Amino acid sequence: MEEETESRGGRETSQAWPMAMAATNLQQCSEPIGQIQRLRNYRPFQAMPRRHSCLLCPHLHKNISLLLRLPSFSPLPIWVVRVVWIPKTWCCLETHCVIGEEKAPANILIGSHVWVEDQEVAWIDGEVTKTNGEEAEIQTTDGKKVVASLSKIYPKDVEAPDGGVDDMTKLSYLHEPGVLQNLSTRYSLNEIYTYTGNILIAVNPFQRLPHLYDAQMMAHYKGAPLGELSPHVFAIADVAYREMINEEKSNSILVSGESGAGKTETTKMLMSYLAYLGGRAGTEGRTVEQQVLESNPVLEAFGNAKTVRNNNSSRFGKFVEIQFDKRGRISGAAIRTYLLERSRVCQVSDPERNYHCFYLLCAAPQEEIEKYKLGHPKCFHYLNQSNCYELVGVSDAQDYLATRRAMDVVGISKEEQDAIFRVVAAILHLGNVEFTKGIEIDSSALKDDKSKFHLQTASELLMCDLGALEDALCKRVIITPEEVIKRTLDPLSASVSRDGLAKTIYSRLFDWLVHKINNSIGQDPNSTSLIGVLDIYGFESFKTNSFEQFCINYTNEKLQQHFNQHVFKMEQEEYTKEQIDWSYIEFVDNQDVLDLIEKKPGGVITLLDEACMFPKSTHETFSQKLYQTFTKHKRFIKPKLSRTDFTIAHYAGEVQYQSDQFLDKNKDYVVPEHQDLLSASKCTFVAGLFPPIPEETTKSSKFSSIGSRFKLQLQQLMETLNSTEPHYIRCVKPNNVLKPAIFENVNVMQQLRCGGVLEAIRISCAGYPTRRTFFEFINRFKILAPEVVQGSYEEKATCVKILEKMGLKGYQIGITKVFLRAGQMAELDARRAEKLSNSAKIIQRKIRTHITRQKYLAILRATIILQTICRGKLVCKLYESMRREAGAITIQKNLRRHFSWKSYKRIQFSAVIIQAGSRSMAARNQFRYKNKTKAATVIQACWRCYKVFSCYKKLKRAVLVSQCRWRGRLGRKELRKLKMVGVITSN
Repeated sequence: MEEETESRGGRETSQAWPMAMAATNLQQCSEPIGQIQRLRNYRPFQAMPRRHSCLLCPHLHKNISLLLRLPSFSPLPIWVVRVVWIPKTWCCLETHCVIGEEKAPANILIGSHVWVEDQEVAWIDGEVTKTNGEEAEIQTTDGKKVVASLSKIYPKDVEAPDGGVDDMTKLSYLHEPGVLQNLSTRYSLNEIYTYTGNILIAVNPFQRLPHLYDAQMMAHYKGAPLGELSPHVFAIADVAYREMINEEKSNSILVSGESGAGKTETTKMLMSYLAYLGGRAGTEGRTVEQQVLESNPVLEAFGNAKTVRNNNSSRFGKFVEIQFDKRGRISGAAIRTYLLERSRVCQVSDPERNYHCFYLLCAAPQEEIEKYKLGHPKCFHYLNQSNCYELVGVSDAQDYLATRRAMDVVGISKEEQDAIFRVVAAILHLGNVEFTKGIEIDSSALKDDKSKFHLQTASELLMCDLGALEDALCKRVIITPEEVIKRTLDPLSASVSRDGLAKTIYSRLFDWLVHKINNSIGQDPNSTSLIGVLDIYGFESFKTNSFEQFCINYTNEKLQQHFNQHVFKMEQEEYTKEQIDWSYIEFVDNQDVLDLIEKKPGGVITLLDEACMFPKSTHETFSQKLYQTFTKHKRFIKPKLSRTDFTIAHYAGEVQYQSDQFLDKNKDYVVPEHQDLLSASKCTFVAGLFPPIPEETTKSSKFSSIGSRFKLQLQQLMETLNSTEPHYIRCVKPNNVLKPAIFENVNVMQQLRCGGVLEAIRISCAGYPTRRTFFEFINRFKILAPEVVQGSYEEKATCVKILEKMGLKGYQIGITKVFLRAGQMAELDARRAEKLSNSAKIIQRKIRTHITRQKYLAILRATIILQTICRGKLVCKLYESMRREAGAITIQKNLRRHFSWKSYKRIQFSAVIIQAGSRSMAARNQFRYKNKTKAATVIQACWRCYKVFSCYKKLKRAVLVSQCRWRGRLGRKELRKLKMVGVITSN
């Protein structure tokens, strides 16, 4: 019950008005029901200012303005109903809106459930409580009130399934918060896979889910159409395989995501499923698919490392081509790698680790450790830069044995395995070689005996001359037309030379492994189709971003362009399939960023190569050249607080790069002294890593750089991808603590943005983001036009009539679906909600009337019962009073009788005494009379006296006896009465 106020003669009075009575009175009005149905419901009327409200009093026979304030969930404005009271009847005269002169968009109204940006959780849902021009006040679910612009608010689908949708194209509102909420809901249910059209989003669960990847699950997805079963990585692999078989066209699966998102594990699952589908086709006891699968542990051991974000992070890009014969059997395979992080060999930051192979070798059996003169990882400079030596839940000793077994499967002989680990051990020993100042100026020498020991051990493992190895580290040979000059290096330069040799050896070793795996597996020259699996690093942006991050982000820009074109192509295919017009849909490309990086001349890579070609160039001169060249480029930003950093606005956000080591990391050449030293090694394996370079090639070859070589590799990769039918898997890391059941919205949103998922959504929103089949559309919006649904129209015609009735424009009707523009679904939902609210209002009114009547009847029954009880209590009290009164009367009666009887007995006793005295007196008088008679009479008297005296004695004796008996009788009777009185009195 609420109070309302009205001004009467300058005074404000208040009166409580029951909700049920208001609803009942309004219900009696026949004409204005259509107007009143604009109201959400008849909640209790809230107190309002005097200028907006008046007293709703049924006792006043005059016009009254009734203000109904709708509840907070109502999307309608406040309405005033002008009514007049006639006894027992309300009549409506007019209705008009008192607020909302500047109305919000149709889909953002008061009471609408919306999403609004939040710094902590990215997006938070709430309810619009007030709109003011282009702004709205929102009551969020965490109890806060937020004011936001209407352009930055997105509607929320309150009818979304509790478990989310498996394909986000089914979302009623395809926007950032809707996508984020759907992924979060599914992740909480351990549903880690979700589609966005044909794109699979895989959220890392950070726990084992073996039931998702067993043989039974593989058989379950075999041959199943995409979308028929729950989203799964097997479904993507199966679609790629079926398209390759049916259409005889190569396919590719692109797996991307940031470190720790699960790319490597996803790639393993893909290859396992393709091996399951591809059957068996191999020779010499080792099948092709076995070698492909076992190549993963080998490449992981030498190409993966622990980073801050992931315990098994791939530090290189990998593209696996799995070739199939005409029967769909795996007949060959090839592995291509991209941009191994060579700097990690020499530089490791805490708490990361170097490449796994170093730790595996340190945990090898004791005879191997003694053979290579190894020890604990903390004894080696290349490993002890970080305090992390072991991984939780991982045994390096067991992984070492597993890597050895995998090498056997992929065809690496025992001798080659020994040579590989001998080279790895030599790199560790090289890292422990330290230098100090030599005798000559700017010269260097070995620091101590420990350094000499490690240098000698490295030379023994590499099977090269000890003196030549020391000279290669401490000296440089400069060849001039006149003479050959040997220049000594200072200790710092010698350390740089040592690290450069270690990085070069490791890079060549990794390339040899990839080449050996490819040769061992073998490629099928007769294969006409293949499935490529790309495991590539995701977009990276750290506090410090160097050359590796630049190349990684350049790769992602290329892949993002390919991704955008593919998504746009899928949109076009969908529109063409449904025969709708799509020519006016815009498509935004990121070609300007790619031109900034790779364009010739004038791109960043070109300018970097030019800087590397000049000996006197430094990172400062390189940065200044960038500033001068790209001053007006909208994607290039010069930081205000740095003279050498530069910022590039990528598709996923701005990244600031530090150019300090760009030149050194871009140079792709081997020091001639290192080349000559190792090519002359007595170990054929080491010499094979450094084959002699023909003199003609050396003279004719131009400058080579990592950037240019990577650019060429990337172009070849894009050509391969463009020749295949791509399928995309976007891996997402839900949290940075690498623990299950934690979903960090801001982190996930950034990854979706970096992975291009939000860009795909933007492309979809540029066309027709909301698509519903005719049946789904009619089932959802038939309430808007029930007369159309009741008619005998086809589904397509019914959809058209519903849309025409709603007055929407710009939509498209396909063959099987309705295509709606961005925002139109929200508008239809708003009208549907209004329609439902009107119906709900009528139902609420009836129910409230029913509930009020039930309450009244209950109160009536309770009143009757209460009255009955009260009356019974009163009668009981009256009866008790009457009983007490009757008892008192009885007591009084008996007491009065007793008193009367006692009085009677006293009177009786007195009478007897009086009678006795009177009789005695009469006898004495008579006796005296007789004495006065004559003597004659004396005798007579004596005789007679004798006779009388005798008679008198007898009579007296009889009288006494009679009196005694009579008095005894009366006494006994009186005694009984007294006993009865005593009994009554005692009761």
